Amino acid sequence: MFNNKVESDSIPLVPIHSDDYRQWLETQEIGLCTWLENNNFNAKADEYCLVPDANGNIESVIVGYDTNEGLRWMLSDLSGNLPINNYHIAGDFSQSEHDDIAIGWGLGQYCYQASQKGNQEYAQLYIENSIAVEAMIEAISLVRNLINTPANLMMPEQLSAATQELANQYNADFSEVVDEAILQEHYPAVFAVGKASQYRPRILKMTWGDKNAPHLCLVGKGVCFDTGGLDLKPSKFMRNMKKDMGGAAHVLGLAQMIMALNIPVKLSVFIPAVDNAVSSNAFRPGDVIDTRAGKKVEIDNTDAEGRLVLCDVLSEAAEYNPDLIIDFATLTGAARVALGTEIPVFFANDSESAIKISKASEDAHERVWQLPLHKPYFSQLSSHVADMTNCSEQGYGGAITAALYLNEFIPDNVSWLHFDVMAWNTRKRSGRPQGGEAMGLFAVLEFVKQHYG
Repeated sequence: MFNNKVESDSIPLVPIHSDDYRQWLETQEIGLCTWLENNNFNAKADEYCLVPDANGNIESVIVGYDTNEGLRWMLSDLSGNLPINNYHIAGDFSQSEHDDIAIGWGLGQYCYQASQKGNQEYAQLYIENSIAVEAMIEAISLVRNLINTPANLMMPEQLSAATQELANQYNADFSEVVDEAILQEHYPAVFAVGKASQYRPRILKMTWGDKNAPHLCLVGKGVCFDTGGLDLKPSKFMRNMKKDMGGAAHVLGLAQMIMALNIPVKLSVFIPAVDNAVSSNAFRPGDVIDTRAGKKVEIDNTDAEGRLVLCDVLSEAAEYNPDLIIDFATLTGAARVALGTEIPVFFANDSESAIKISKASEDAHERVWQLPLHKPYFSQLSSHVADMTNCSEQGYGGAITAALYLNEFIPDNVSWLHFDVMAWNTRKRSGRPQGGEAMGLFAVLEFVKQHYG
């Protein structure tokens, strides 16, 4: 992926912006111009041309790009397609831009670990001080691997093992609550969702950092597979539900970035890990269940289970009165209807955090988009037999009503950011293969660095 050889021993990759290509050609030697013309090179995004020297070896690689998605993905496709050799980035780029391009290079070589291509050799890129870059690639790859793993290999026990392995890697503390102990430790909503499965529910916890530093809590939805429960999903919507633990994967990836970069926070990670299965003791539409916060919830639909497992651990996180709670969840199809599959939705209960995350999104060149916590819509969750229902019968504004449900478990004095993500690429793009994906993590990491670094 990367090498430490001196730059002079590697082949230059020369990025040319598509808008500047014709002007750049005017400054080049006629031989190079003729070669590029004969190879029909026009500096379009993801287009490249190998330029030979007098001996037929590669002298340079001319690469076309645009800035619609920033610079990060400029070289992603090249990293897996170039002849195996050592390369370096030529051009006037800042260190942060150089690192960002290198991250895209590394992610372009990502391959799910169970694939037969796992041992494929790749071209190597020369970079200086690669530790932070490699940590970012490792964290994003962790998110992708966890989501891509088939559900029969990624049930609560395996998600627990992955969390414990990460904790061991960074000398963090790990603990878990399993099965009936979940009721004893008072997570009744989590247990209600997970009790029907032979794969017993778990609450996973990881802590790291200086206890006197600002306290950041990360909460991730860990529904390892979602049948929809008794409100069974149609088969086409159930097909990729191994990704329903994508929120848990995201917070583990974000935690790894924070720990690897040694950002000065007290970090707490909470993951409710369950399998939403169907059996004779599955929770039912019309049931009224308890929550850790003491609020009773009437079940309108068993396929709105993510908010149920989240509400108990959000309540616990809030008990510590942290500086900030951030949760990630593959929560609603409504968010995808609103913004499509590639732009994460976020909600904030305070305007300052919303402004800061929006700025960080721009700085990180990764778009996330705020939807409003429009409190009048909470009336859609009214119940005659409980404090609220778990979802609205109307179906309008579903991402908002889901966020409003979660907001009921966050005290007014605790800052909270909620991300509703797809966690899945429905199409291949540069550096982003079809399948499990980290979404919003570059933006959120930039926010954390700016806020706490």
